[in-house]
Amino acid sequence: MSIFSNKPKVSPVQTPGQGSAADNVTPQVEKTDEQWRRELTPEEYRVLRQAGTERPYTGEYWDTHTAGVYQCRACGAELFTSNEKFDSHCGWPSFWAPLADGTVRYLHDRTMGMDRVEVRCANCDSHLGHVFEGEGYGTPTDQRFCINSVSLKLVSADEGK
Repeated sequence: MSIFSNKPKVSPVQTPGQGSAADNVTPQVEKTDEQWRRELTPEEYRVLRQAGTERPYTGEYWDTHTAGVYQCRACGAELFTSNEKFDSHCGWPSFWAPLADGTVRYLHDRTMGMDRVEVRCANCDSHLGHVFEGEGYGTPTDQRFCINSVSLKLVSADEGK
């Protein structure tokens, strides 16, 4: 099973509690709720740990064109690169693919009366955003990873030198 029925090359959707692969996934970074609250700002905690969403066009990276790697703000895992970032006009940073297989995991999200695919950091299980499929995106994968800026930290290519 894939995220989208006609895209078999993409990682499977994982739905906890239904005997799926997600039941066996153990994040590398495990902290108590109290530890996360101490380490994250209230907004970071709301989005990363409570699956909140920042308002569109308000995040730090929605219109950034700096070359570099986007890390998980909670644990520092490398998730996306600027090479796969594109302007989808949705108000959040958008990517057409994660940095590598296994850096993110996928969950069915049926909240708010919608049926969509949530994207989480595979390293610490923090909420990042959602992934959508559509030929109109004009991307190599026909996918748009719509990620909250507050979930990310950009390390510019210049910083990595």
